[in-house]
Amino acid sequence: MKKWMLLSLSTAVLASTLAGCSGAAKTGNEGTGKEQAAADDMSEKITINLMTRSYAGGGWAPNNPMIEEINKRLNIDLKIEWVPSASYQEKLNVLAASNNFPDVFYAPNAEFVKWQAKNVFMDVKPELSKYPNLTKYIPEESLKLFNPKGKYYGLPFYYQDVRDSLAIRKDWLDKLGLQMPQTVDEFYNVAKAFATQDPDGNGKNDTVGFSVEISPNGKFGFGSTGNFLTASFGLANYWKLDDSGKLTPMQTQSKELKDYIGFLRKAYAEGVLDKDTPILKSRDSLNKLEAGKSGIAPVNPQQLFVETMPPILKTDAKAELVQLMPPKGPAGSGGIPVLTSGDNIVINSKIDAKKQQRILKLLDYMVSDEGYDFIKHGIEGVHYKKISDTQYEQLDASVKDRQYLLLGWVFKRFDPMFLIYKWTDPKQVAVIKSYFDNNDKVRVKDAGAGLVSDTATKLGTNIDKKWMDTMVKVIAGQESMEAIDKAVADWKAGGGDQIIQEMNEAYLKTK
Repeated sequence: MKKWMLLSLSTAVLASTLAGCSGAAKTGNEGTGKEQAAADDMSEKITINLMTRSYAGGGWAPNNPMIEEINKRLNIDLKIEWVPSASYQEKLNVLAASNNFPDVFYAPNAEFVKWQAKNVFMDVKPELSKYPNLTKYIPEESLKLFNPKGKYYGLPFYYQDVRDSLAIRKDWLDKLGLQMPQTVDEFYNVAKAFATQDPDGNGKNDTVGFSVEISPNGKFGFGSTGNFLTASFGLANYWKLDDSGKLTPMQTQSKELKDYIGFLRKAYAEGVLDKDTPILKSRDSLNKLEAGKSGIAPVNPQQLFVETMPPILKTDAKAELVQLMPPKGPAGSGGIPVLTSGDNIVINSKIDAKKQQRILKLLDYMVSDEGYDFIKHGIEGVHYKKISDTQYEQLDASVKDRQYLLLGWVFKRFDPMFLIYKWTDPKQVAVIKSYFDNNDKVRVKDAGAGLVSDTATKLGTNIDKKWMDTMVKVIAGQESMEAIDKAVADWKAGGGDQIIQEMNEAYLKTK
């Protein structure tokens, strides 16, 4: 179906964009022996081998019009290897064993940190003054994450740090005569009513109050309602600074944990918390919301109108979903934990200096006004039709070509609205933007973001999973509340104390 919108995007001229990127260039790799690269006037066609991970549907064929177009615009021969995400790290390990990396590739956080000392990645920091779009559209704070002081061994791949938002069925609130919950007590009462007072009116006891998923790495999943409640009870987003200025992990906050886990334990015992919670997997709570069996769940605002609302409306044509801000806890705290990602797009330190500069031009172009418009919307006349300066029509080729893959799987601006297109309904755009604007006001940062602990890399997931296993058992009534203290002690003894020491040592080095 063709879609329309009243929205304008300003675009820059390619020549102007690249003018700020040209000039004499160094490689930015000290000690490699490479000489200063000659000014790249783009007269030479350069082959660039790029590798990234792919998801459902796979990547483009080599003759995709998007590749042909970007080749023309930058005088390159872009060859993309699309590796299925499930086998991407295995592929990286094979390349590492043979020391045969592509020219530019996606590096997950673990490999990005592990290989920095092995001279695999180009240090791009000395070059960024020549690429103004990269510094304009990537925050300096993000460039510094997971890098040694004074080095940028890659360009961060953007993930929305507060993507998901809690949403609630307003029509259920209205039917039961309830107000929008502002505190955890009000949240509890609303969830209990949703679970016990037949909000869907089908005469059956088949709805849940809210659900909590646990991620495989032993955390409260970022797409889980449980994650939106942690700050209400004073729990850290992984790490927080205590009154003495020392980093403290959430796993050792005994008092706050008892308050929070006790809240969930009561909800589970009274049928307010979904009984399936111990076995729920990612997206299960959203599935229940879409099926009309739950009235509270996290949603991705950018998918609200294309994925979430259609199945809900199919079940109930009068359904109304609105944003629910994280409820305030007893001390007035609350907020949304910020996700910190350390994944990067990296450039091979061993390749020719001129090729390195052309790759930087490519990446700089992709986040420029013109380039971002291109990798997002595709080619005018092929993927969309311009009706007027404020009106656009999506064409069928957009669906076939999936013109957005460079944006989604390779590189993009730090822009939470990256999935909002020229042809998107303006009313939907306004709602989605309001979700992100509201979320931005209640961000809870991870005080340890960007810091690395070797012990955490080796043991962290294992001791976190054991710790979380106890939390789940306490919630489900299979263990007593006293088990929380033992879980804290076991986490610390199993490597947690060493992690705390290493994280604080790393933190002090940033001062």
